[in-house]
Amino acid sequence: MIRRFIGKLYVQVLIGVTAGVLLGVFYPQLGSDLKPLGDVFIKLIKMVFAPIIFATVVLGIARMENMKELGRVGVRALIYFEILSTFALALGLVVVNVVKPGEGMNINASQLDASAIASYTASAAKPATFVDFMLNLVPTSIVDALAKNDILQILVFATFFGIALSHVGPRAKPVVDVLDSFTHGIFSVVGMIMRLAPLAAFGAMAFTVGKYGLGSVVSLGKLMGTMYITCFLFVAIVLGAIARLSGFSLWKFLKYIKDEIFTVLGTSSSESVVPQLMRKLENAGVSKPVVGLVVPAGLTFNPDGQCIYYTMAAIFIAQATNTPLTMTDQLVVLGVLLLTSKGSAGVTGSGFITLAATLASMGKIPVAGMVLLLGVDRFMSEARAITNTIGNAVGTIAIARWVGAVDTVRLNEVLDGKTDPEDLHQLYEELPAVEAANIPTRLEPQLSRP
Repeated sequence: MIRRFIGKLYVQVLIGVTAGVLLGVFYPQLGSDLKPLGDVFIKLIKMVFAPIIFATVVLGIARMENMKELGRVGVRALIYFEILSTFALALGLVVVNVVKPGEGMNINASQLDASAIASYTASAAKPATFVDFMLNLVPTSIVDALAKNDILQILVFATFFGIALSHVGPRAKPVVDVLDSFTHGIFSVVGMIMRLAPLAAFGAMAFTVGKYGLGSVVSLGKLMGTMYITCFLFVAIVLGAIARLSGFSLWKFLKYIKDEIFTVLGTSSSESVVPQLMRKLENAGVSKPVVGLVVPAGLTFNPDGQCIYYTMAAIFIAQATNTPLTMTDQLVVLGVLLLTSKGSAGVTGSGFITLAATLASMGKIPVAGMVLLLGVDRFMSEARAITNTIGNAVGTIAIARWVGAVDTVRLNEVLDGKTDPEDLHQLYEELPAVEAANIPTRLEPQLSRP
């Protein structure tokens, strides 16, 4: 019984996180030296991330029966993403104004040492305009986009390629079959990599606590506590309501993806679980084309946790440095973040760069004030990444339900534990085509007609 419990991935990751925190507290120097353990894991995931995004998006579009289905899914997904991310930004803005975590710190921005954030401000030195954003959507070449792991550019090319294969028709079947086999191979590689998740969580947490110490958490505990509570309320109330409207229990769904949640907790990266999250959503009855299109897009366009962090961090810096902001100024912050928050990669550090770009583009809130966040940013990144992951997963099911591409009976059977999704999926993949045709079609729901 104990061996079976310890054998679960989320238990191993939780043990790794706990051990990492303890090592960082009692042996901070050794903990700081273990940073490569987490970094290697993230690099391994990024190694397969771009191929998976490319192949799944292409397959999802190529398998759609007509382009109306693509438009129907794509338009509704963008509407959903824009509404949710805007709400998350607004929620962060409201909470930080009510709690006022930075009030009373009375920091003189001119006396802050900005050298610690030089690498972030350099990356954000030229804030992107809307035109720059649109131009950056088009890759110089697909090889360049894949090499840089540029999610937006990969999505653009994959969309065009998927549409082209759909237009070609039966002649494209060999290419689709190759991509399908390629995807299965890549997912097997992901399975191998995930065995290292507990070790990665151990190294990442040991480094975080050893480098910054628990003292840094206490000194800015009000901001961090406010961030965690806000993310919890967003998940429990907002995503809980969306889950109910979509016909499933949020609590049961969170138990279903607990392995992914604990992996994100340890690695502070929502990218680290995208491949297996996509597989679980398919197993739970969500149409493959919808999963292949919505999950990668959601990683870029629906970073709910990041959005909460952006407005809270920006206004916190203004409060801490006694920078006066009118309501108009705060609405400008919100408007700028509606653009700059799109395209956040799910890896630790991207949020800091985006925030620097936002503050630099406004010119009112001192960018040097970001130094105040350095001690706790890594701790808050876990709340951001977990909220991003849960929001993306719930959003995928909600969008699939909106377009009639989720089998709610299958979904609830899986969440209730009446069906072992992994075993059935494995059976479905291994059966010959003729036998597989006899399995109820609700295992792999197709997009319904409008």
